[in-house]
Amino acid sequence: MVSSKKERSVDPAAQEILGIAAQESQQVAYDRYEAMQPQCGYGQLGICCHNCNMGPCRVDPFGDGPQEGICGASADVIVARNLARRSAVGSAAHSDHGRDIVHLLLSTARGESQGYSIKGVVKLRKLAREWGIGIEDATSAQLAEKVAEAALAEFGKQEGELRFVERAPQKVRERWEQMGVTPGGVDRDIVGVLHSTNMGGSNEALHLLRNCVRAGLADGWGGSMIATELSDILLGEPQPLVSEANLGVLKEDHVNILVHGHEPGLSDALVTASQSPKVLAACEKAGAKGLQLAGICCTANEILMRHGVPIAGNFLHQEFALVTGAVEMMVVDIQCIFPALKDLARHYHTKVVSTSPKAHFEGFQHIEFDESRALDSAEEILLAGVENFANRDPEKVHIPSDKSPLVAGFTTESIFDHLGGRYRPSYRPLNNGIMEGRLRGVVGVVGCNTVKQCQDEGHLEMVKELLRHDVLIVQTGCSAIACGKAGLLMPEAADLYAGRGLKEICDAVGLPPCLHLGSCVDNSRILTACIEICREGGLGEDFADLPVAGAAPEWMSDKAIAIGFYVVGSGVFTVTGDPLPVLGSPMVKEYLTDGMEKDFGAKFAFESDPVKAAHLIIDHLDSKREALHLDSMMYEPRPVETVGQPLQLEAAEAVAAG
Repeated sequence: MVSSKKERSVDPAAQEILGIAAQESQQVAYDRYEAMQPQCGYGQLGICCHNCNMGPCRVDPFGDGPQEGICGASADVIVARNLARRSAVGSAAHSDHGRDIVHLLLSTARGESQGYSIKGVVKLRKLAREWGIGIEDATSAQLAEKVAEAALAEFGKQEGELRFVERAPQKVRERWEQMGVTPGGVDRDIVGVLHSTNMGGSNEALHLLRNCVRAGLADGWGGSMIATELSDILLGEPQPLVSEANLGVLKEDHVNILVHGHEPGLSDALVTASQSPKVLAACEKAGAKGLQLAGICCTANEILMRHGVPIAGNFLHQEFALVTGAVEMMVVDIQCIFPALKDLARHYHTKVVSTSPKAHFEGFQHIEFDESRALDSAEEILLAGVENFANRDPEKVHIPSDKSPLVAGFTTESIFDHLGGRYRPSYRPLNNGIMEGRLRGVVGVVGCNTVKQCQDEGHLEMVKELLRHDVLIVQTGCSAIACGKAGLLMPEAADLYAGRGLKEICDAVGLPPCLHLGSCVDNSRILTACIEICREGGLGEDFADLPVAGAAPEWMSDKAIAIGFYVVGSGVFTVTGDPLPVLGSPMVKEYLTDGMEKDFGAKFAFESDPVKAAHLIIDHLDSKREALHLDSMMYEPRPVETVGQPLQLEAAEAVAAG
């Protein structure tokens, strides 16, 4: 049965576009998903194996058929081995992103790239001191070159540990050492995990599951953390700013060009080039009032955080944007890009241009981005988009009016200033808020969209339930975009959705109840925030002590698997919407959702109902508060019937609340 547009997305703009796509007989991902039913049950359970040419093999979960592969691998081994491969792939995706940022910083420091400069000098000097690189008498370019060379060595390091491991609390590091998963070189760890999954490699499920953790930690404390730190150094540290999100940011009288993907070097150059006199003159000549640059997915988050460029949507919006008929060009690099965009582009007038040497797409135009002439390359791409404005069919233009204001640009460092002020920057107000019972805890809600769920519903329902129980939310990636489209990234959202304690804190410091920390690679900011909470004191000496948790309500990518393993492996309880593909092995499922806690201080939980998942998190936060002997919460949870309405206090209560 074909699902309705309301069953496909809770976003009004998406629902409008889904109706238009149906009227014009254009397929989107939901249509292809429904045509794919029923999906392979063996694959969903994780019990099919094609790791050698004797297979593919599948194990019968009901016990009537084969119970092991041709080589003798059990269901436990097959499931764990498949999961280890996916964790390694996800770690590779984020870490290769980090490597590219390092190369770009290095070429910029050496004067070999066009249009880039070292904008995060304060962070550069701070990182150089952390890594023991002398900063006396060094120019920013000289220092950036040394830091980039040191960072590049982290990928191929053959001995020792990753430098950022030293940031982790001592108890976390001791657990890693005991479990044999302390991350060394990024490439070394990923290759080692993949090697263990080759036919005749590791055939002990528990060892393979610990390899999942090792691959994830190489991402979270290696490639991703390097990507975030060096992006801030090269492109500038984000600061809180106001922008907008959803398809309504597109403009009918402008040339609309979208950037989609994950690597910020190209998108940052496009922002600069979009203001060049040559591009603006070309827009005027084409009959447009200007050029509207907007983003999809994590590239959107990168240029939002640093430049305030509006967001057209998250992962599943990539097709919806083309159905508006108003997009002259979509510029893509790598990760989360639908090859099917070419089919919609044929019906509308959109040019889809790939730019990465790592990702070519059949039916896309390929214009390889050259960082040595970045501004010239970016300008050429934009001019090709402007030229396409003449091919727009006004009869096919349908831009939804929906868009919401948002505040983004938060980082581990900027939260210091917002909580403690410029002259006394500190995490103490956050820790005190938790200790006093105004805040129940802090939860990172991250991840993608998936056609298996109603778009954004998992993110929004979970976040709203957590907010009314006085939980501060930190977000990245498509989850942050979902909440941005729904108005949850504005300070005013505290009055509409937050419990009394969280609202008091948000009102006092002027923060939204959901803090946008960047793209999915910037989940490392959540790790560094946990470091600062531990360092501030009063809430334990270990991530596993803290009243914190993670969640990925609509996860989709192998990157989410890697993220899950580095978060849980660091000691943070994490809930996913769909279960990881492990249900074909009761042993693997039991380890991930129970036994892992003994080894790493945290575990996974699988729960597709976002409200029930929120309550698993709330129960977890309360258990951590009880273990820390913290005071009970100051206020009862906000009544469900008041969610979405301004919080009304009785006069006496209002005076008492200040």
